[in-house]
Parts: sequence; structure tokens; C-alpha cells
Amino acid sequence: MNMTLPQTYPHLDQMQPWNDRLHLLECLSVIEEAPNVKTFTFRSDNQNWFRYEPGQFMTFELPVQPEAVLRTFTLSSSPSRPFTIAVTAKAQDSSIGARWMLDHLTPGARLKAFGPLGDFSMRKHPGEKYLFISAGSGITPMMSMTRWMHDCAPQSDVNFVTCARRPSDIIFRRELEYLTSCMPNLKLAFLIKEHEMGQVWTGIRGRFEEARLPLLSPDFRDRTIFCCGPETFMRDVRTMLEASGFDMTHYHQESFGPAAEPVLPMMDAISTEAVERSAMVSFSMSGMEVPCAPGETILKAARGAGIRIAAACESGLCGTCKVMKISGEVDMDHNGGILDDEIDEGYVLACCSKPLGNVEIEA
Repeated sequence: MNMTLPQTYPHLDQMQPWNDRLHLLECLSVIEEAPNVKTFTFRSDNQNWFRYEPGQFMTFELPVQPEAVLRTFTLSSSPSRPFTIAVTAKAQDSSIGARWMLDHLTPGARLKAFGPLGDFSMRKHPGEKYLFISAGSGITPMMSMTRWMHDCAPQSDVNFVTCARRPSDIIFRRELEYLTSCMPNLKLAFLIKEHEMGQVWTGIRGRFEEARLPLLSPDFRDRTIFCCGPETFMRDVRTMLEASGFDMTHYHQESFGPAAEPVLPMMDAISTEAVERSAMVSFSMSGMEVPCAPGETILKAARGAGIRIAAACESGLCGTCKVMKISGEVDMDHNGGILDDEIDEGYVLACCSKPLGNVEIEA
């Protein structure tokens, strides 16, 4: 598809930041990074710039048939280059959303997205020096943070360790090797499980193990550690660090997994008083009013009534289920998926908001 150049070239201070409630993302380019891995770069559909922290994520509404799905991806781009954002998606055998992106998303396509959000950033957890540990596509937030350091703080002290099955699976390998020539305190370590026949590999082979940790980063106990990868990988890394005596207050890991479903009391155990205390939730756009039992979230009440509120992580992290609360009070226990100014405006996250009396929601 031929994409036209914009007719005007406003400066950054003449532009407004991108807003997920007002604007769409337009796919600008697609780059193949490794087998089944592509980077998708987006711009605003209305000449906006992007305000976010390196390492944050966005949730995308993907038009997968027969029904759209919501998928969360960490940004691989750096906010130091604010006119575009990029995500790097890896499609596994069981992938639905990432596979759709790799097979169907092309320049010119427009998507609805939510965010950027997230607490997984060295800007939110600063340290004197860092150890980035990743596996597979978990490298993406590390790349975002490293790109930001390259642009804004090239003297940053970073030990960058990433694991892959084969050398050809190492995402961003060439760019990382280039960055070491610009960042004197950036040290790379690639770990692979196997290498292709006929190719020479002089790096490290094998798993990321406790015995290797002091070799890869001799002063790891003095570093702020960020870890991202499959859940089993992050669990193993966490166990290693705890066993080594590392101060876990300086450990941070990324996770988009849904929270465990809250255990609600059995109906027989709910007192008559509790039933009488059930709040009523009015959904203004649907014109419905439904009861919400004690301990039940607005999202669950909506689903029970057949009202669709988009939701992804369902743990108060991704911000996808953000809705406007028109009236009433709620108990909202979130994990950073909503900004303070959005709360001040009246927004709540439906997945983790429990009514404290009758409420009216714009949905």
C-alpha cells in the first residue's frame, strides 16, 4: 500500500499527545526480526506524539474472526523517538492474536489500542546499574529501555542477558551489537540451546542457571534487575535470585497473566442481609440495570447481563476495561492500569471495581 506523506509537518510542541479514547493507531511499517517474529511500527491517525515510559505496554483490539480479541504487547520502541511507537510480536503455535498480526497486519491498517501503561520501567524503578534478563520475546521491554538509554543516557551501566533457542532466534541481535559500540558500559550475553548446522557459534550454550549468574554478571547483587520472558523462565530466575541472597526489592518482572478468579461466597452462605446489600449497577448506554452481589466486580455484573466491556488482563493492569463512572462510589483495587488524572475524571477499571452502593456506568 502506498502511504501518502503528511501535508503539514508540525513541531512536537505544536502537537497533542496521543489519546486512546480519541485516536487510532495506523500501521506504518512491518519488519521481520526473526522466524515468526515481526516488529510493527505505528503512528497516530491524527498527527499526535506518544507519551510513555520505556518498558510500558499497550493492549490492541485485533479484528480476528469471528470475534475481535484483545492482546497486550510490550512496546519495543523508545519514548525518546515520540512520533511513532512499535511492538515486536512473536507468534507461537497456539497464538491467535500474534499470528493474526504476522499474517494480516500491513501498512495502512488502523487499530484500536489502549494505553500505554505499566510499571515495568527503569524510569519507575531507577538504579545505579542494571541487569536485564530475558528470554524469547521478553526482550522487547529491555530493548525499549536500552534504546532510551542509548538516546538519553549512553553512559548507563547495563548487563544485558537474553536467551533463545538458536542464534537466528535472537531478536534485535545486530542492533544490540551495534549499541555496544555507542554505549561503553553495555555488556551483552546471548545464551542459546542449540545452533544450526554449518553455522559457527562462539557464544554460550545451555540454560540460564544459577552457576552461570556470577559469570554473566559478577556484581549482580549490586544491580537493579528486570526480568521478562515465559512464566516458567521468570519463576526460575526469581528462585535463583532468592537462593543467592539477592535483595528482591530490587527485582522487577513483567507479567500480563490474569489474576485468579476471586472466590465468592456460596449463595447458601450469603446472608439475607448481604443479598439486600447487593448494589444495583445501571449501564447508561445499554439501558440496563442489574444487581451486583457483594464482592462482585462491575465487569462480572456486566457479563452476567450480556453487556460487553472490553477486557484483557482482568487484574487491573492493562487498563483495557476502563469505563466512565457517572455516579456512585466503588472500591477499586488496581495494579497501575489507570492514571490518577483518569480517576479524577471519573474513570474506573471494571475488572477490579466493586460497587459501594448503587452506581451508574457508561457502558
